Amino acid sequence: MENDKINITICLGSSCFARGNSQNLKFIQEYLQQRGLKDRVNFKGQLCSKLCNEGPVIIINGKTYKEVNKIKLEDILNKTFNV
Repeated sequence: MENDKINITICLGSSCFARGNSQNLKFIQEYLQQRGLKDRVNFKGQLCSKLCNEGPVIIINGKTYKEVNKIKLEDILNKTFNV
């Protein structure tokens, strides 16, 4: 069901993208693919989260994560999906 899906929004603004969300985007896509989780997620990009100086920014189910790098991201995703 749509309501049971996890909402992941990645900031694709130029600052966040340059600071690491280009790599984070690829990592999330691979993470979901490898674990067969694509169907459990609404995954979208957002032009700007207005937190440019705290980026890269990723929002999961309304919770904002700032200064996200690959190591933080894997931990966040593991906790989100109870892996």
